[in-house]
This record gives sequence, C-alpha cells and structure tokens, in this order.
Amino acid sequence: MENRISFWWAIVPLIAMIAAMLITIVYLEQGPHMPLLFGTAVAALVAWRSGSKWEDIEEAMYKGIRLALPAIIIIILIGLIIGSWIGSGVVATMILYGLNILTPALFLVSIAVICAVVSLAIGSSWSTMGTIGVAGMGIGLSMGIPPAMIAGAVISGSYFGDKMSPLSDTTNLAAGLTGTDLFVHIKHMWWTTVPGFIIALAVFWFLGRDFSAAGTDTADIATTMAVLQDSFVISPWLLLIPLAVFVMVGFKVPAIPALLVGVLLGFVAQIFVQGGSLSEAVGVLQGGYVIETGNILVDDLFNRGGLDSMMYTVSMILVAMSFGGILEYTGMLKAIMAQILKMAKTGGRLVASTVLSATATNAMCAEQYISIVVPSRMYASSYKEKNLASKNLSRALEDGGTLTSVFFAWNTCGVFILGTLGVSAFEYAAFAVFNYTVPLISIIYGLTGFTITKQQSDDYTPDTVQPE
Repeated sequence: MENRISFWWAIVPLIAMIAAMLITIVYLEQGPHMPLLFGTAVAALVAWRSGSKWEDIEEAMYKGIRLALPAIIIIILIGLIIGSWIGSGVVATMILYGLNILTPALFLVSIAVICAVVSLAIGSSWSTMGTIGVAGMGIGLSMGIPPAMIAGAVISGSYFGDKMSPLSDTTNLAAGLTGTDLFVHIKHMWWTTVPGFIIALAVFWFLGRDFSAAGTDTADIATTMAVLQDSFVISPWLLLIPLAVFVMVGFKVPAIPALLVGVLLGFVAQIFVQGGSLSEAVGVLQGGYVIETGNILVDDLFNRGGLDSMMYTVSMILVAMSFGGILEYTGMLKAIMAQILKMAKTGGRLVASTVLSATATNAMCAEQYISIVVPSRMYASSYKEKNLASKNLSRALEDGGTLTSVFFAWNTCGVFILGTLGVSAFEYAAFAVFNYTVPLISIIYGLTGFTITKQQSDDYTPDTVQPE
C-alpha cells in the first residue's frame, strides 16, 4: 500500500490540518472535528496523487480506526462509570470527605500524589482521571481553585503512575517493541520521571500558596457541602465501589471487566442507596445524571456522564484516526521520519530526535499508541548502529510519546480529558507540568549523554536481555 512520497508532499496534509485547526479554534471558536476532516481529505488527495488507489486509502483509514477501538470501548465505559458513580452518590461522597480532609494550600500537591498512587496501582491514567480526577475537580472547584490548575495536577499525577506502572499498556508496549526487559525499562525511566514529578510538585506547592485557608471563602465550601448532603445519601460504604474497581485492576483483572463491575455497582447503588427508580438509573447510563440544586458549582459538576456524553469524544477519535491512518499506511509518516533521521548524526541527537518525533507523531496522528509504535520501528536500527542500549530508545519513546499526547486537543488523550475533566488542552497545557518537564529532561540527558548507556551483547533481544 505504501508509495514513495517526498518529504515536502508528506507534510502538506499536516500543514493544512494545523492551519485549519488554528483558524477554526482560535478565530471561529469551533471544535477540532472539521479541521481534522479537512486534513484527512488533503491527506487522501496527496496519497491519491502519489499513486495510491482509493480502496487502499480507505483501508488505511480503517486500519487507523481499528487501532483506536480498544480506546473507544474504554471511553464509553468511562462515560457510563461517571454517570453511575454520580447517580449512586460515590462522587458526592468522595468530594464531601475530600473537602473535610484536604486543605486549599496543599490541594494541588495532594491531588497529584493521590492520582499518582492510584494510577501506579492500576496502570491506567484514563481510569484514574475518569474517577479520582472527576472527584478532584469537584473538590478543587469548591475551594475556588481554577479548573485548569486542578486538571494540570490531576494529569501530572495520573501520567506519572501510568508511566511507571508495570500494569500500564504503554509501558509494556514501549518495552516490548524495543526488546527491553520491562523492569529494566521502568528502572531506566526513573532518571527522567522522578525529577520531573518533583519539579511538578514544587510548582503545584508554589501555586497552592495563593489558595491558603485564609484566602478561601469557607462559606462557599460550607454551602457546597450542605447542597451535597441535601441532594445525596452520603455514606463511607459507597467508597467500597471505587475500591472494588481498583483492587480488581490491582489483581490484574483487565480494565474492561473491572470498569463494567464499577458501572454495575454504581447502577445498583443508585437504586438501593439513593432511592432512584430503575428507569432513572438506566436513563443516567444513557444520557448522564441531571440535577438542579440552584448551586451553579454543584449543577455544573454533577450534570454529566453517560454514554451520550462520550459521543463527541468518540467521533473525534474516529476522524483523528482516519487522518492518522492515511499518514501511517500510505508512507507519508515514514517520509517525514526519514528526513528527521538525517539530522540525528550523534547518539545525543538521536535521543532528542526520538522524543521530538514521538511528540510530532502525537500531533500528526492524534494517537498515543502510534507515537510509540512508529518511532520504535523507525529508530531501532539507528540505536543499534550507534551502539546505544535498547532501554534508551524505550525511555525516549515514553518520555516523548506517552506524556505529550495530552497537549494536542485533537489527540485521543486530549479529547478524553476534555470529556472527563471538562477542561481543554489549550487551558490546562501550562499546568500539566510533569508532562512537559520530563520530555525536556530527556532531551537534555540525550544531548549531554547523562544516563545514556551503551548496548550490551544481547540487547534488542526480547527474550534474553541482560539485567543491569
């Protein structure tokens, strides 16, 4: 299916998409769907001009979409779990207890650490953001903290745990594709990940000083707590529902059945704990929870969830993956990567190029997995030629691919965060400190040679990697 496409023709769809994205979002104040469709059309025209048949272009789009199907299933389940946990009182209980325990000054640090621990235990940033993150947004907003800051802290913590967890799919993917032992890969990531998270926590502590208890309107917090207690049955027993999900995933139960259990438990609790009818509980799963308390903060936070709420996200992913599929499977992305490889003359530049290429792939193909898969194939032989250990490649892939996916509003991760936390990439980008600090540290390490190790005799062999 691939054709020989020049670098200059290969970047035409990307330039067209980005230009359309800027005009549509910045000037027209519309969503990213149409610019992505426009970019997809331009990519199809370039592929056709370069010799691809229309049926091959269609197949490229289908391949891109098929790659995202597991993510789409997770997104749908997250929509159901948000609706059922709001309707069951789980989210209200978490927020109420959080308001009693957490202080405004340390909230950003606390929520980042909590999300990091949960994500490390279950290996999923999306599940963490869709559960703990939603409750954290409610707590932080009640304290008067801007939503972009809260989202940045939630994202930073969630991606720290996801990146370092042996249960994470991206962690296993990066290790597996490069033939690196999983725990060697995780150990090598500590050099970039831990300093990045420490810097993020320091920034959140500094930002949190502006939200000390003395500067917080405690009357607003008290009002929010009273509204929650009037609107929901609050019980510590409800916390067993999220605990059950986290325990299941911790025992390596796959994410989909674990989330389904969470949906079912929330559905049952809405009927038997909150006193809702069967019809209302089913309606919440479909259309989300609806409440009118007169309190703007509570109404904005709790009117969400359900299958319908995720259709914007799903449609965005379908379009984005069609665009990415054409770039990937018609040879355009390969042409772009080949040009980048020409500039990677040294080992240090090679590491920096890997991080930047993974970031660029997140922008071009709008999918985190592609940003790991494609550069891993493109750069493996170059790392061998320069006598660099495979763990350098696997770390650079995660530093650039896993973490930067959140910065593009049209990427599946950016779209998911907008759907769950209600904050766009353009708003939270400056506060997702961990996600841009780690790639910068990785690039600096590459250019200076710090922690960059030479390959051993049997590196790049998946079954026989020498331990450190």
